Amino acid sequence: MGCFEALRLFVCSRYGQGTVPSTLDSFTESISEYKELKIVIRAAEAREEEVDGTAGDRKLFETSQPTPHARALLSPVVDELRDLIENDPLIHQLFSRMFMDIPYHHPFDVDPSGNPQIRHYEALLRHLDDIIVRAPEFNTTVLMGFPINALLAYPMATPSGIVAFMHEKVNKQIRKILNTWAIFLSSPESRYVLNADSDIGWLGAKALALMPDFAVDYVCNPVAPHFGFCSFDDFFTRQLRDGVRPVDCSHDGTVIANACESTPYRLAHGVRAYDQFWMKDQCYSLADMLADDPLSPSFYGGTVYQAYLSCTNYHRWHSPVSGTIRKAYSKPGAYYAQCPNVGFDKSTPNTSQAYLTQVATRAMIFIDADNPNIGLLCFMPVGIAECSSCEIGVSEGQRVEKGDEIGMFHFGGSTYCLIFRPETKVQFRLEAMKAGVDTSVLKINTMLARVD
Repeated sequence: MGCFEALRLFVCSRYGQGTVPSTLDSFTESISEYKELKIVIRAAEAREEEVDGTAGDRKLFETSQPTPHARALLSPVVDELRDLIENDPLIHQLFSRMFMDIPYHHPFDVDPSGNPQIRHYEALLRHLDDIIVRAPEFNTTVLMGFPINALLAYPMATPSGIVAFMHEKVNKQIRKILNTWAIFLSSPESRYVLNADSDIGWLGAKALALMPDFAVDYVCNPVAPHFGFCSFDDFFTRQLRDGVRPVDCSHDGTVIANACESTPYRLAHGVRAYDQFWMKDQCYSLADMLADDPLSPSFYGGTVYQAYLSCTNYHRWHSPVSGTIRKAYSKPGAYYAQCPNVGFDKSTPNTSQAYLTQVATRAMIFIDADNPNIGLLCFMPVGIAECSSCEIGVSEGQRVEKGDEIGMFHFGGSTYCLIFRPETKVQFRLEAMKAGVDTSVLKINTMLARVD
């Protein structure tokens, strides 16, 4: 397809059939959004230059930008996404434009995993179809363990991508795709990546260097195939051995324990009920975070502590206090959303973590602490991208002791928040107060904070 013909189709789809100009001069004069048109022209010309270039350039183009007729046979759940894209005019436009709006110059010629950047939703569908029957290999890229997020890192940062991945229909179908993948990751067939390969094995030297004392800390059998794990998910949700990570000050009700093995990210006091969480500072907005739960007004003006987990961390949740579960439930949300002000960022979703607490799939576990000076608090695990399965392990009215397991994440990196009422005067340990992406991992069950 030539550049001019591609532009004619673009205008027909965007402005209707009408009278389409027959020359390029009259064509450009007929478009009020001239600046937008020039972007499209440059993108189309760049694609043609790739096709007309070297064999390597042609391979890159053909891999990332299939022709409209190159429709692969897909699994039913991925084919449903294709049907959604092609039968909903708005979603079709968004999924077409999000790839068109990615720059063609370096570094956008490759995705954050170093693979050729896809340039068409049909290529995305093909990759999704391949991913959901495979387990993720270990790697040392910024999106380790996030193969789908690596595909979408740049498309989801475009204006069209930001809208598309907040669309309810899109997220409903993505949830079905991730659930299908979860079935495979819970099967014995997924264990093939649990090997000692130094580069891609999760039990190889490079991976284990990021998980020191693995055989000492976790329930496993190092002499058995795959260390005795039944599936990739079994490896990912591995359990700690008895006696590992003892609870600091277990009988001291003034001490709040760290609920996840995680790196401090942000600490905020006096958090408002409503705030512009989509802006650059990504302020917390408690009513949005707590999905307008009837208990949310109790926390207005309170404190939010946020920390994040990497793929190599322990992914089970432990109760930060002793008390009683007031309420526990999951809130569906977006899976590949990103803060609109972040822009193109290969480390996304790391840079959108505060924003995601308002829009991503998450769970809310409200706990009435035994210590009245702590009172009601909320533990809120937030699923990010592939890791959006928040499995709650407690129920309303259940008694928990500090350090008891209360749930887990399945697959991928993730983040969590502890939310305190304004009456709760929390004093955080120094490491938590130095929250940021370059701080160290805090062990689960260690002292996180203390109340007066």
